[in-house]
Amino acid sequence: MSMSRDTPREEARQLLTATAETGNWELDRTRIFRDGRRHYRLRRRVYRVARTA
Repeated sequence: MSMSRDTPREEARQLLTATAETGNWELDRTRIFRDGRRHYRLRRRVYRVARTA
């Protein structure tokens, strides 16, 4: 997910939060380029299931 340098940080946070909540994603890595662009890498949240019995 990429955002331009003109995107306010609060708007980016809201978009990432909405994406994470609807698709069980979590933020993996944030990359900020010299020109101000931001690239966010999301990954699927891993659920560990405990074995019973």
